[in-house]
Amino acid sequence: MAWDKPNPDDRSDNVEKLQGMVQHTIENMEKAEESMAFTDSEEQLQSIKAKNERRRESLEAFRNEIKDESHQTEQ
Repeated sequence: MAWDKPNPDDRSDNVEKLQGMVQHTIENMEKAEESMAFTDSEEQLQSIKAKNERRRESLEAFRNEIKDESHQTEQ
């Protein structure tokens, strides 16, 4: 059995990927907000609100990681 070498750590496009993830998350939040107008279920509303709060937390983490990655590529 031949051992394959691990791929080198290529971080050159991490910032771009993270920015795409931020944009995708924002779009999902907006769609969820729009969908709130079409539900009468309080349980559904609370679920959407909770999910969007988790998305806000993810956005903050993505943005912090973008800053970290930007500093890494500058060095």
